[in-house]
Amino acid sequence: MKKIFLLATIIAFGLSISTVFAQVPQSFNYQAVARDNFGNLLAMQAVGVKIIIHQGSATGTSVYEETFTTSTNLFGLFTLAIGTGTVVSGDFSSIEWTSGNYWIQVQMDPSGGSSYADMGTTQLLSV
Repeated sequence: MKKIFLLATIIAFGLSISTVFAQVPQSFNYQAVARDNFGNLLAMQAVGVKIIIHQGSATGTSVYEETFTTSTNLFGLFTLAIGTGTVVSGDFSSIEWTSGNYWIQVQMDPSGGSSYADMGTTQLLSV
């Protein structure tokens, strides 16, 4: 009887641990190099970035939008955690990633404001 109780306790503990490890992070990393209209690096400069996630196609329904004000480094590089910006619309945690294909559209204002220019849209692929 003690062995059965011990085995049941171990199984219950194991299942509870697997639930903890199965949590999905509510963001993902994005990196880019900022350049001006002539291709020159925007080093050590504030940039405004808007991220839009589309469902179904590059021009599909916008399911999430957010903005960031960030700074580039010496090489013009900036890093974002998508899902942690200032929300414009949608709810990142409610995106059904398994319900189809998604695309990410990036817009940027090289002066650090909110007059965004489109930088392109690309499909999000699993890793």
